[in-house]
Amino acid sequence: MKGCELSPEARDDLQEIWTYIASDNPGAADKLEEDIYAACEFLSENPHVGHKRPDLTDEPVRFWPVRGHYLVMYLPDTKPLKIVRILQGARDASSQLQS
Repeated sequence: MKGCELSPEARDDLQEIWTYIASDNPGAADKLEEDIYAACEFLSENPHVGHKRPDLTDEPVRFWPVRGHYLVMYLPDTKPLKIVRILQGARDASSQLQS
């Protein structure tokens, strides 16, 4: 990824998501990982397209959905674009941010 950088937490999130899916279907895990990286590249070129979530955080971050089940959380005014977290939509996002 040229235009963005994953935080250590985002890397851990992605690894956890990949491992969980790969236990049933490694190909699907690889494809999801590709989709998340593609979303991150898109966001690096269009950083203000995401939405704010004041219900989750007061931080100056934005969120972008991937496949309707994952949220990429990022800082829109950073170069390279900093991906803060990659959250699983099926889980409670606020509790994921607390960890």
